[in-house]
Amino acid sequence: MTAPTINGTRYPQPVDELLPAARKLAHELDALPSRNRLMKRFRIGSEKANELLTRLREERARQARSDSLHAAMVLRGSLADRPVLVPVDPTPDTSTADTDPDTPDRPEQPAPDPAPAPPPVDVTPVEQVSTVESSGTKIRPARSRRAVVWPVILLALPAFVAIWGGWVGLGKLTGFGKVNLLPGIGSGWVIDTAITLPIGVETYGAFALYVWLSGRVPARAARFAKWSALGSLAIGALGQVAYHLLIAAGVTSAPWWITTLVACLPVAVLGMGAALAHLMHADD
Repeated sequence: MTAPTINGTRYPQPVDELLPAARKLAHELDALPSRNRLMKRFRIGSEKANELLTRLREERARQARSDSLHAAMVLRGSLADRPVLVPVDPTPDTSTADTDPDTPDRPEQPAPDPAPAPPPVDVTPVEQVSTVESSGTKIRPARSRRAVVWPVILLALPAFVAIWGGWVGLGKLTGFGKVNLLPGIGSGWVIDTAITLPIGVETYGAFALYVWLSGRVPARAARFAKWSALGSLAIGALGQVAYHLLIAAGVTSAPWWITTLVACLPVAVLGMGAALAHLMHADD
């Protein structure tokens, strides 16, 4: 049995020296090779093959994060090239041919004599005419025009009025109302706690949606922002439905289970906001 020649030797190689050849194999397959394929290709054990596969997965994950950040920069008008974190060596010093354990090594055949070179051809250089730009001419790269976003304000104003009114009305039906926050201090400070529902739920939903789609946060933070944003929007829709159904039925006090769910919303929003903030700065 013969082992593949890597870095000029057939002796067992460490993972760091096997990594360029494994990287080229993954590039040729356009996918991660399996552990068995690595073991067969490089004549290594399962532990070393697992370590090689782990290194390849980590490199692909880092490249995927870099590609997502580059795509976000391109959408914002950046002209930077796509960064390649781990370039693939096109010709690593390795023999990738699989060998048969029962076939002995074949002696090297002498290379054939090179063919005689053709006689040189006299080529007369052709003078190229280049365009001379004036010193006062300023050449600027063409800038793509971004899509306008002001129509979103027109869409948001009526939605804001309807959502605000629905949450405040539902808060009135579930026990939210005027509370003196500073009792015993002068005349105090009275505030209607019903306004905390639209401010908390809808503001968190919009912020989590921005974090998810921005492409500037770690993968865990983006995943948490995605599901919490969708959950907040769904809860907001259910709150509007519950308010209109209660008002249409002439109910002046919401059932206990609706009151319980609505009362828990400020605490849930606080917890999700704190968790998202920690995940956004986890890599710092």
